Amino acid sequence: MNVTVAKSSGFCKGVRHAVETAQRIAADGVYVLGELVHNPLVTEDIARRGIVTVSSVDEVPPGATVILRSHGVGKDVYARCAERGLHVVDCTCPFVKRTQTIVRRAAAEGKRILIVGERVHPEVTGLVGWAEGKAVVAASEEECCGVPEGENLVVVAQTTCPEEIFEKIVKIVAKGREKTVEIFKTICYTTKERQEEAAALAKNSDAMLVIGGENSSNTNRLKEICSKYCANVFRLTDASGFLPQQLKKFKNVGIVSGASTPDTQTQEVLFKMENNTEVNATNTMEEVVAKMEDGQAKLKKGQLVTAIISSATDEGVAVLLPFFKKETLLEKEELECETYSKEEYAAKAGEEIEVMVLSVNPTKISQKIIAKIKEEEEKIDAISNGEEFDITCTGFNKGGLTGSMGTYTVFVPAKEIRMGYVKELDKYVGKKLRLKALEIKRSDRKKEIIASQRVVLEEERAAREQVKAEREAEFFANVHVGDIVEGKVERITNFGAFVSVNGFDCLAHISDLSWTGVKSVNDVLEIGKTYEFKVLKVDEQNKKVSIGYKQLQPQPWDLVSEKYAEGDIVHGKVVRIVPFGAFVEVESGIDGLVHVSQISHEWLENPTSVLSIGEEIDAKILVLDPANKKMTLSIKALLPEPEITHVRSRRDEEGRGDRKPRKSSRAYRDSHDEDDVHEWSEGGIGGASIAEMLQNKNSDQ
Repeated sequence: MNVTVAKSSGFCKGVRHAVETAQRIAADGVYVLGELVHNPLVTEDIARRGIVTVSSVDEVPPGATVILRSHGVGKDVYARCAERGLHVVDCTCPFVKRTQTIVRRAAAEGKRILIVGERVHPEVTGLVGWAEGKAVVAASEEECCGVPEGENLVVVAQTTCPEEIFEKIVKIVAKGREKTVEIFKTICYTTKERQEEAAALAKNSDAMLVIGGENSSNTNRLKEICSKYCANVFRLTDASGFLPQQLKKFKNVGIVSGASTPDTQTQEVLFKMENNTEVNATNTMEEVVAKMEDGQAKLKKGQLVTAIISSATDEGVAVLLPFFKKETLLEKEELECETYSKEEYAAKAGEEIEVMVLSVNPTKISQKIIAKIKEEEEKIDAISNGEEFDITCTGFNKGGLTGSMGTYTVFVPAKEIRMGYVKELDKYVGKKLRLKALEIKRSDRKKEIIASQRVVLEEERAAREQVKAEREAEFFANVHVGDIVEGKVERITNFGAFVSVNGFDCLAHISDLSWTGVKSVNDVLEIGKTYEFKVLKVDEQNKKVSIGYKQLQPQPWDLVSEKYAEGDIVHGKVVRIVPFGAFVEVESGIDGLVHVSQISHEWLENPTSVLSIGEEIDAKILVLDPANKKMTLSIKALLPEPEITHVRSRRDEEGRGDRKPRKSSRAYRDSHDEDDVHEWSEGGIGGASIAEMLQNKNSDQ
């Protein structure tokens, strides 16, 4: 028989966090509001610890501690806890918290909220408690007909809601609706993965076992999914309901368990399956030899025995054990004393002491180890209640890693080593493992802890994600477009800088750093320094915020009137040449135009005959208009007036030995007749007149 256990079986992160919190917390004066998880074995285990389950906050004595389960609660429950002075241990799943935040905001904005889920489920009840009376609940296509048409609508889902049901309901409520419909698919991704995995496994199995509490909605949903693809589906609450003969005729068997089902319940079913397919092992050689003597036949390794001190020697104390005809040596190294004194122990002859059997053949006993065992058992009790412990891995087998803690062997299954597949187990030998117990086995022959490092890592990650989700929710609740925020530059890339604003990474794009443009972010910002930014865009759904630095800086033209005035002489660089003149960069972001008529006292057919890009020149400001971002410059205003004005022709240009003909001259020539008379005028500032040109022409003749 091939047995396959679904990878996603067992506790989800939210449930695991809640259960481990209840197992770890000091139980005195602690209450849990409602059934912590839908699993009777977990509920009974928590009750044995002394934690009391109540159905109302009013049942919790003032000042006591109350645990809020992963399903979450409504706003009024928090208020009631505060009124009664209760210490709240909030185990609400981060995914549920996110949905609560969406519902709370939608209600504050006066929008109608459609919750797709089971009306009586604790999670949905809690969500309704945040909706301020604006919620409608629908679990099927028929129930969504009661959604009002004339209001803006926000749609959310119970985290364990089947995706296909959510999609169908969304399609119905959005069709033909005039008002805005905002859709938030708040289904937990682990629920989706679990359901998809169950379907895939059922398609390839002859029979399926679905394990989980009877009132667990997500487990019941898994059974429905499996039944679609497999004809033989068995629903189990635990191993007690498993009948091995039901599966003997099947070759491939799949096992899935709900999000509220502990791993130990699944393991118990697996052990029961194994025990019904393997032959019981024969007695060990040690047990056979032990039966050859009277006393030894009565002893077992690890057994506590009352012995009577007979005498003392240099090697230790001779004691009499029950059913033994001869004395047995209790070596001095195994006595519970700081310094051994033969005389002191000889004086105790006839007194009783308790010893533990270390081995049967030969018989070896110890008094000192009892104290260690008691200390160890106290540690084991704490571990069984969820306390983390660590060991050094000493070996491995095909199933996982091995080690020891005192008299207990420790086994870490391969899937419990970390979050993800582990291929090379040998690399963990000699390394320290941080563990939590999944199961503790105690018997006369063997004491073993089946443990997991993965649950420790997942708990830490869940805690980090919860803190992150809470911080993000608070951040987005208080950030708005247009806000001025303070942020620290954390990372710089080619396209911008990531800035930490109240612990959240925002992007300042390179295009929003300077009005004049920069080639490198480092030209404006420095890693580790704090600056003020303006919020440009907030995208809560995708968790993105865009901020700008230049928006808080003056634009270059805003300062022009303070730096320059008409009549000033400025120094600049030619950056562009056009047929009607040249643009000169006075400073970064400030360009001035030198009209062709203001380049030279000579008549120019093309500015390229005297100017080139990159050339630095001095010019006089003729017109300054900051409001329209215009500056008119003149080069010829700084040149001496010539006696006769000449027209610089293309022949003059071609005859110059220091310049090459420009392509722009060809373009200009193609669009103008050589016999045309040209005149430029810009704001009353012109070049030579026609009369002057004719006069100069005659004089040349």
